[in-house]
Amino acid sequence: MKKMNVNFIVGLFILFGMGSMAYLSVTIAGVSGYSDDSYQLIAKFDSSSGLKEGAFIEIAGVKAGKVTNIELDKENFESVATFVFEHGVILAEDTIASIRTSGIIGDKFVKISPGASDDLLKSGDEIIETESSISIEELVSKYIFSSDTDNE
Repeated sequence: MKKMNVNFIVGLFILFGMGSMAYLSVTIAGVSGYSDDSYQLIAKFDSSSGLKEGAFIEIAGVKAGKVTNIELDKENFESVATFVFEHGVILAEDTIASIRTSGIIGDKFVKISPGASDDLLKSGDEIIETESSISIEELVSKYIFSSDTDNE
């Protein structure tokens, strides 16, 4: 009788562990409830340096979507990012998409600044107003080389 209770408890423990592992696998893999008919937009950036697929999209400080694809527009040499938003997020045509850094050296994410236009973006439309990623290396080198020319 005692052996059956121990086996039962061990079995429950194993089931709980397997369930926890499944939950963590789905969470870490980034599987979400976004369906194919969800609200998708694209945005073109001069540079999306550091932005990765799966990066979050933030509106008013709240995560509201994610980056699903980043590719190069070979004709215009621009970075084209595809976004998918949570159900119910609808944006105006004059919305601004900016690539920002989380913290000083954190991951890149997309910050959405909603516009005030009465015209709304439909799924598949493009966010026209964008701000590209800021490269710390470029800023530092620009500062160093500009101070060298000032001393001459």
